[in-house]
Amino acid sequence: MAARRGDEDFLLTSGTTARGGALPVRSDTRFEIGSLTKTFTALLLAEMVARGEVGYDDPVERYLPRECAPRAPITLVRLATHSSGLPKLPPGLWRSALPAWFTNPYRAFTARDVLAAVPRARPRPGVRYSNFGVGLLGHLLARAAGCPFEELLTARVLRPLGLPDTGCAPAPQATGYWRGRPRPPWEIPGLPAAGALRSSARDMLRYLTAHLNPSATPLERALTEVARPRVALPGGADHLCLVWNHRARPGHELLFHSGGTRGFTSFAGFSPRAGTALVALVNTGPTLRGTFIQRSYEALRTLATLAPA
Repeated sequence: MAARRGDEDFLLTSGTTARGGALPVRSDTRFEIGSLTKTFTALLLAEMVARGEVGYDDPVERYLPRECAPRAPITLVRLATHSSGLPKLPPGLWRSALPAWFTNPYRAFTARDVLAAVPRARPRPGVRYSNFGVGLLGHLLARAAGCPFEELLTARVLRPLGLPDTGCAPAPQATGYWRGRPRPPWEIPGLPAAGALRSSARDMLRYLTAHLNPSATPLERALTEVARPRVALPGGADHLCLVWNHRARPGHELLFHSGGTRGFTSFAGFSPRAGTALVALVNTGPTLRGTFIQRSYEALRTLATLAPA
C-alpha cells in the first residue's frame, strides 16, 4: 500500500510476493493491476484530444474498417464512460475463455477477434461496465496514431509521467495467487487497454500524485479532463468521469477504481480537494467474499476525511 497526504508520501510494504517467502515486496515490485489499466487508457484518450488528434465525439467507425462498424452509433467518449451500450465482454470470447477460465481466460482472444466482435454486438441503452468498450477504445486510439497501443501509451503517458515500472510486459513481476495456488502471468492480447498493465506501488503513487497536481506535469489538460464528472449514475450523487468513479462527499470528493486478474487485486483512488491519494496492491486474485477493495476504499475515505482543510 502507498498513500499521499498533503506533501508527504507513505510507502507501506508487507509480506512476500510468493508463499514461502521467495521474494520480499519492495516499492518497485511490479503487480498486475488489471482494470486500473483503463484509467491509463482514459488518460491517453484525453491526451490525444488535447493534441487535436481525435475528438471525444468522434464516431468509432472513423477508426475502424468498414466491415467492423457497430450496429448503433458509438463515440469515443461513450467507450470511456461505459455508456456505449456494449456488453461487458465481446461476443465470441466465452468460447475461447472457458478452457482457461481459472488461469488465462483472455489469452486466446486476439485483436482480430475484438474487431470482428464489434458488428456482432447489440448495444443497449444505459451505463454498464464494459471491458469490451475500453479495450476497443485502446485499439481505436492506436489506429488513429498509427502505432501499437503499448508503444503509444508509453510515449504519451508513461514516459512523460516518469513511470519506469509500468508496462504490459510480464517480467519481472510478483507471482500471483488465486485460492492458494500460483497463477501464470496474465495475458490479454486482444484487450490490452482494458487490463494488461503491470505497475508498482511507487509508480502508482506517482501516477495518482499527478492527478492531484496536474499543473506540475506535462499532461495538465489531460489530467484535468479525466477527473471531470460526465455521466450521472442512478440512485445518488455518483458519476463516471473518464473511467474513474466519482463520489461526492461533504467537504471532499473521491475518485477511485479497482482491478483484478486471476492472481492480483488492486485499488487506486484520490481526492483532489483533500490532497490525498491511496494505492493498494496484493498478489492474490479477487474472490466473491474478498474484502480487500472495500477496505482499501474505506482507507481512502478516512484519509480524505482526516486531511487538513
